[in-house]
Amino acid sequence: QVQLVESGGGLVQPGGSLRLSCASSGSISSCTAMGWYRQAPGKQRELVAEITASTNYADSVKGRFTISREKAENTAYLQMNNLQPEDTAVYYCHAVIRRTGWAIYNHYWGQGIQVTVSS
Repeated sequence: QVQLVESGGGLVQPGGSLRLSCASSGSISSCTAMGWYRQAPGKQRELVAEITASTNYADSVKGRFTISREKAENTAYLQMNNLQPEDTAVYYCHAVIRRTGWAIYNHYWGQGIQVTVSS
């Protein structure tokens, strides 16, 4: 069993900052990638940032968001600065993990956490 749990969301004013955390637990043998996606009401889920051997960001968040990872603990973070109302969404943690004793990697998702940017 593998679980991803997000924390750190909430309500912030435009221009403010939040830091999301994603903690993984369970029998994890290897994790090749971690990332953050978001889904706003009426829109499709979209990639925000991901980290493998390198990092990749959506154009809309470049220069404002920073993804990082503590590899030994399979924990990921998303530092979000200069937040804008259009960043309002449910943010989901994603990871590509191989469980202990398994030969293949699978995709895992957190339950999602709300980020609201409003004055």
